[in-house]
Amino acid sequence: MPQVVVTRPKQDANSWVQALSDAGYQAIEFPLLELSEFLNAQTADEALIQIKRSHAVMFVSANAVRFLAQALQSRSEWVAHFKIGARAWCTGPGTAAALIQIGVPLEQIDQPALQAKQLDSEALWEVVSPQVTTDMNVLFVRGADESGAAAGRDWLAQKLEKSQVRVGTIAAYQRSAAQLTSFQKERVHQLIAEGAVWLFSSSAALQNLMAQCPEANWADAKATVTHPRMADLAQKKGWGFVSIAPPGIHSMLASIKSLT
Repeated sequence: MPQVVVTRPKQDANSWVQALSDAGYQAIEFPLLELSEFLNAQTADEALIQIKRSHAVMFVSANAVRFLAQALQSRSEWVAHFKIGARAWCTGPGTAAALIQIGVPLEQIDQPALQAKQLDSEALWEVVSPQVTTDMNVLFVRGADESGAAAGRDWLAQKLEKSQVRVGTIAAYQRSAAQLTSFQKERVHQLIAEGAVWLFSSSAALQNLMAQCPEANWADAKATVTHPRMADLAQKKGWGFVSIAPPGIHSMLASIKSLT
């Protein structure tokens, strides 16, 4: 049975593990990133104020939605803000589903078409650019890195600022590199030797793996990644076999199959 290593955080791994198992793969959970709460009572109040001032809120991931909802669970008026006109932006169906689950109306959610070549900021811009005006406030909800600084790609924020939009950012959770044990590092070498396919949805996860296992034989390693930027990174770092999975579970499975 072909092995696929799921590197997503524990909060996100289950759906991919289930889909892989259903497709006949041996799915191995190997989280390379850890997520934790970041907002306290004071900063949650400040986040609520920013949300209420925003015409659109960009959620960079489903975890951005979940952790913010957890921090604001006693302040239900933040969801009501979308019911009276604010837009909720996101780049994929997983984040949209998380928004719907907490009560954001579907008709207030903007996301790329499912048939888009990539579910990313560029594809989202094609959808939301007609909304953009110079008097807008757009708030980004994302994760923080280990230092506590908001982390993530800035392409969309820069695009908005060029359009004279007022852009703000809050960090709803903190992302840190999972620290591998000696056993796990040995396991990395074993999995590469056995021809396992590493599945990455984050450049940070890929970088963490390589930083902690510098002596691994990446020339023999196989990876399926969810965006061309990650493919470029893996190839520049010496990975021998890299496949890009277009959006959707069926495309991801086909991408993995091409390496096994």
